[in-house]
Amino acid sequence: MPYSAPRWLPGCHLQTIYAPLLANAGAVRYRRERWATPDGDFVDVDHLAGGDRAPLVVLFHGLEGGSRSHYALALMRCLERHGWRGAVAHFRGCSGEPNRLPRAYHSGDTAEIDWMLRRFHDQAGRAPVFAVGVSLGGNALLKWAGERGSDAHSMISAAAAVSAPLDLMAAGDELGRGFNRFYTSVFLATLKRKSIAKLRQYPGLYDRRALERVRTLREFDNLVTAPLHGFRDTDDYWSRASSKPWLSCIAVPTLLVNARNDPFLPAHALPLRSEVSATVECEFPEQGGHAGFVTGAFPGRLDWLPQRIISFFQQRL
Repeated sequence: MPYSAPRWLPGCHLQTIYAPLLANAGAVRYRRERWATPDGDFVDVDHLAGGDRAPLVVLFHGLEGGSRSHYALALMRCLERHGWRGAVAHFRGCSGEPNRLPRAYHSGDTAEIDWMLRRFHDQAGRAPVFAVGVSLGGNALLKWAGERGSDAHSMISAAAAVSAPLDLMAAGDELGRGFNRFYTSVFLATLKRKSIAKLRQYPGLYDRRALERVRTLREFDNLVTAPLHGFRDTDDYWSRASSKPWLSCIAVPTLLVNARNDPFLPAHALPLRSEVSATVECEFPEQGGHAGFVTGAFPGRLDWLPQRIISFFQQRL
């Protein structure tokens, strides 16, 4: 499918807030499968059926996302039209049921990405496997690809990352300013609710009163995410989990799509051409918001992004 530049519905906050309203939650039928993790927990995978030998596209969602996120539905509908298979790999605790262990998921969870992609590769047989990551999932996928280097070819044929917070320090600070605090409040509402529920499983895991006082992602990550996943504090977590330092190590063909008006990542934090490997194709449109990319006249469409991703993958078949 030839690619042509879209006509954007402008505005970073408009695209970010409005895009989910265009998704039809009943338009995709999934088959759910539960996988046991190597450490005794579980994750749920929602599968989209396709031809037995058709390519398989695996999606890693964003913070508190899942198979009903607008970008997941848009991608799966597009895959369905092409006759390809799809799968949404839920991070722990994101499929509607609490996971068993104290740990959850985080922006640099490459060990989780690795074992899931190995299993997808085994399930796909001889069919090509492609991986897509959006937002948090995009950062984790890029970091995994950089860490694996040329070995990533043994599991996937190509990757795509969308609206990834490549520099977590810059992204976290940006989300603590101005209108962006609205997004922070939305994330914190579910993160805090899940964390309080986790205390019923593991009393004393962290300070509940301190959790109730949390107002920023920096505070939440400092209290919950960092210590639960082996980081000293927020600064240690955001520094070590960022994918940007790993972009120059990626060997598998990779499409990197980030809008310059993404409210989650300032444009100055986007990588220069010299900071990414030759296998990484960067596309930084002026408009698109955070995982928005709404195009056309009102009310707009969400088809540009999935078509762009599939077009990139088709060239690697």
